[in-house]
Amino acid sequence: MSPRSASVNEELRRRSRERLLQATVELVAERGYEATKLGDIADRAGAARGLVSYYFPGKRQLLQSAVHRLMHLTLEAALEREPRPDGPDAGRERLARAIDAILGLARDQPRLMRTHMAGILQAEGFVRCVEQQRLAELLRDTVVRYGSADADTDYPLLRALLMGAVVAVLLPGAPMPAARLRAELFQRYGLDWELGVPPDGGPPGGTFPSPRQR
Repeated sequence: MSPRSASVNEELRRRSRERLLQATVELVAERGYEATKLGDIADRAGAARGLVSYYFPGKRQLLQSAVHRLMHLTLEAALEREPRPDGPDAGRERLARAIDAILGLARDQPRLMRTHMAGILQAEGFVRCVEQQRLAELLRDTVVRYGSADADTDYPLLRALLMGAVVAVLLPGAPMPAARLRAELFQRYGLDWELGVPPDGGPPGGTFPSPRQR
């Protein structure tokens, strides 16, 4: 039997890593961070336990990479779904979809996203991994297509605003309604409420109209 080529080995490693990331998302969403052990993640992924420490220095870094992958895949699916944004308003539609995709994760995966945000604020800080870089590239491209003249400034601002909105939605004891946060973000960027995936019921009362609606 001939040895596997370098490209085949690389693909097998990529798949193993992907399975570990997916298993992490599933288990933390089901059980919470503390109850999820590295051995459980390896077992769910069908991988050798030593592979977890081979790819990731610790559980916190593994979780951040896993959530960044989920965010990237969710955002990519939202931006690419049919009908794809086209015409003069394509950039605004893409930005609206991006905002809705991230707020949707806070709504649909509250335990996972709360754990992720808490981890970023701890000693390990923000992990710059391959998955985070892919997410950053997609968000930065969204800002560019929206029409930013200075994406290097506007992208970090959008990222910070989205992170702040996620924290506000998930804040224990005093959560903000996602629809109101959406309205404020849309107003800031001059986006019509009907763009993206608007929630039922229309804009919440007390919010300002976008510049295009005045």
